[in-house]
Formats: sequence, C-alpha cells, structure tokens
Amino acid sequence: MEGLENKLGYSFKEKKLLLTALTHSSYANENRSEGIECNERLEFLGDSVLGQVVATYLFLQFPQMPEGQMTRLRAELVCEHSLYEIAKALELGRYIRLGRGEEHTGGRHRESILADAVEALIAAMYLDGGIDTAKDFIYKHLLSDADIEQAHPVSDYKTALQELVQKKHGQSLSYETVSESGPDHNKTFTVELRLNGKIIGTGSGRTKKEAEQLAAKSGIEELSK
Repeated sequence: MEGLENKLGYSFKEKKLLLTALTHSSYANENRSEGIECNERLEFLGDSVLGQVVATYLFLQFPQMPEGQMTRLRAELVCEHSLYEIAKALELGRYIRLGRGEEHTGGRHRESILADAVEALIAAMYLDGGIDTAKDFIYKHLLSDADIEQAHPVSDYKTALQELVQKKHGQSLSYETVSESGPDHNKTFTVELRLNGKIIGTGSGRTKKEAEQLAAKSGIEELSK
C-alpha cells in the first residue's frame, strides 16, 4: 500500500482502513471464513463526506448561485464518471482486491467499481485523519478551477441568473440587442440586460446567444456586489 500512499500524499495510521477501502465485495465473499470486510460501508460514508465537502465549497465560493444550480453542479462534480477519472489518475485499479470472477471479467477497469473505491477511500481518509484530510484530497482531485469550469460552462449563466432573480416576486429580465457591427461573416453583437427596466449588464459576442450569455454573466457579477 506504500505506493498508493505516496500517490495520495497521505500515510495511514490505521492501515486496515486503507486495505478495507480497496476490498471489493467479491473478494470478501470468496474469503468469508477469514472475516474480511468489504468496502461497501466505507463507500456509504464516503458518499456523504464527499457531498458535504462539495456542497460547502459551492455554498461559500458561489454566494449568488441558486439552490437548483448548486444541486446540478454538485451532481456533475460527484458523478460516477468524475470519480472514475480520479481512480484512473491514481491507478487505483492496480490496488483493488477483487474476487476471481470479477478479476476475469475486467472488474479492475470497471467504472462503477473504481468510482465506489474512490468514495470508500475518502471515507477511510476521513476516519483516519479527520475531515481536513478528506477535504484536501477532494479539493486536489475534484474541485480545481478546470473541474468547476467544465461542470459549470458559460451556457449556464442565463439559467443561473433567471433562478437568482426568481427568488423575488415581480422581477422581470429582458435582453435587448443594441448594436451590430462588422461584415456579415464576422459580426459582433452587443446586448444590454435589463432587470425591471434598469440596465444591470452588457455583453458582446459573435452571436446574439453568446452576447446574451456574457450579459447575463455581467448581470450576476453586478448583483453580487
């Protein structure tokens, strides 16, 4: 396990926790007489720790983001495929203990098995080193700027703004194209965003849709002041 600990940047005080996190139910079932525990209980706990850390991060980093948008973004960040990508980066498949059947059917590379092992690993780090240890791992592998940008693309700005202003009744948003410039094959559109008739943002882009998205981004920044 030392090789994996080096990749994690963390040395377990209780090595059994790490070993359990890497033990698939198929291995535990085949070695039932030895009383080996599989990682399913750790997976359950790790899912909760992961959700709590990501939810807190989004709540603090995006103070104007509506609840619905935070829910969708959290779901994208902690989905099975995201966890699978972490497992691949750590080469976690090399360390998982599998039963013979799973081994022969490619379980060492199966997305669901590897994603579950990442959640179990998060729980093991949490139990062994506390919430800060688990948080450091999650921040490093799941909450980088690139991960957030990929899960929260520019196309979400209009939706995010709409959900933001809907929290208050009687709010009205409108987008108005105020200028077009350049030749037909390379036009630039400028859009004004109005909230209840008052300009709160502008945006310019190669298409009206792009200009509206950038105006919405500008509006969110204005409302966040």
